[in-house]
Amino acid sequence: MAQNHESNFAGDAVRSYLEGPPRQVPGFSSLHRMTAMLLAERTPENGRVLVLGAGGGLELKAFADMQRGWSFDGVDPSADMLQLARQVAGDHAERIRLHNGNIDAAPEGPFDAATCLLTFHHVPMPQRLETLKEVRRRLKAGAPFVLAHVSFPQTEPDRSMWIDRHVAYGAPDGADIGRLENARNAMRERLHILSPEEEEAMLREAGFSDVTLFYAAFSFKGWVAYA
Repeated sequence: MAQNHESNFAGDAVRSYLEGPPRQVPGFSSLHRMTAMLLAERTPENGRVLVLGAGGGLELKAFADMQRGWSFDGVDPSADMLQLARQVAGDHAERIRLHNGNIDAAPEGPFDAATCLLTFHHVPMPQRLETLKEVRRRLKAGAPFVLAHVSFPQTEPDRSMWIDRHVAYGAPDGADIGRLENARNAMRERLHILSPEEEEAMLREAGFSDVTLFYAAFSFKGWVAYA
């Protein structure tokens, strides 16, 4: 695997992070609930779950609240975000282990399930397929994997239209034109986005089967697939 990609999260960005996802992601809490339900279909009551992109701790807390018997290994390239996760999910600290890095920092498993929520659009394209393969390698046969992040058509004019929609939906009330344009430019330059069809093809190429779209909320998509 390549070295850890540079994280976009540090300092002030970490402190403001907890306000962002609930505003920017339609159905944010419902995404957590649906993910836990999909995992629970095949994950035992004492299951071990790998959470890729666990910084911030919001999904760790949600999953741990809903499934009292599961244990979690959370992985994230940002030490600052992992520190925030320790605070947010602190009530479940005895069931959570955190690892600083990308997928190569994760334990070998085997895990009963895995998730990667609202993270994969930060992973550079050259690392995407290998990351998925490494997730699958750490899963038991037939184990579920839930992947959800930004995904929309990458041909123009659809790409620019969806960038505009994404920024407009997630903008704070009263955001000025300059701030919105900066957000559009940051999205174009920093995020690594594929179309839904490309996402599904990559999951299959990585060895996952029964890839199913279960979540479509404006610019976000989510799939469940099986090792």
